[in-house]
Amino acid sequence: MTENAYTRRDDGDNGSKGVGRMTGTVLVTSGTGKTGRRVVERLTALGVPVRSGSRTGEVPFDWQDDTGWEAALRGTEAAYVAYYPDLAVPGAAEAMAAFGRTAAACGVRRVVLLSGRGEPQAAVAEEALRGAAGRAEVTVVRSAFFAQNFSEGALLDGVIGGELVFPAGTAAEPFLDLDDLADVVVAALTGDGHAGAVYELTGPRSLTFEQAAEELGRATGRPVRYVPVTGPAYASLLEEFGVAGAEAGFLAELFATLLDGHNAATTDDVKRVLGREPKDFSGFARAAARDGAWHG
Repeated sequence: MTENAYTRRDDGDNGSKGVGRMTGTVLVTSGTGKTGRRVVERLTALGVPVRSGSRTGEVPFDWQDDTGWEAALRGTEAAYVAYYPDLAVPGAAEAMAAFGRTAAACGVRRVVLLSGRGEPQAAVAEEALRGAAGRAEVTVVRSAFFAQNFSEGALLDGVIGGELVFPAGTAAEPFLDLDDLADVVVAALTGDGHAGAVYELTGPRSLTFEQAAEELGRATGRPVRYVPVTGPAYASLLEEFGVAGAEAGFLAELFATLLDGHNAATTDDVKRVLGREPKDFSGFARAAARDGAWHG
């Protein structure tokens, strides 16, 4: 297989590592989510058999009900793990340990775990999965803040309304395009040389939320203003939109932890894995506007 988005250049001494290897069946958890559906699309395009797991899909998979995990994993060679709602929530480490044990019992050979960059509690969940997965190769992909949160996630309505209310202050963030994340995940699922790796994925430059709002405004052709708020104020706002109090508080605290400046630096891990530069935020914004993301 030639070098492309689904193979890896290895930085080691022998230059022979990194040649892509196709896998057997892959379980994609949260297969209809922002990252899962992109991974499913790419694996399908490569001809890799895929089981797209979700609570209501053809392959039942629910993070809150482990009784269906064995059936979803049985006969698979690899799994992409995207835990909902976040690896930092209470109980996530226990869920990762249980999933790892089930995967090991089912003979799964490779697991790629989506994690958060700079999240101490997520690192605890990562280790729980590694410790329980037996002989399975585990690769961790720690992501920066998704660029697509502005076009598919919680910030979509803010862009449409012209006002982004968020507790990020003046901290800069190297927003990651989910197409890059999905390409890295597929490379780790289908190629050799990633066992035990921890990849920290970022975009090529860091922007404050004010700068991101300006770029979104240019892409949409109408003003978008960033309005910084405190964590408690943001939690109250979430509750007004129907988010339960405990979840609203957790999300506000999580964003405050992630967006305090410690994640501002960029990395070269996308280029290390894919052999190309990550996509820039301005390119994401133009493409999303062209595709009608903010026509509401």
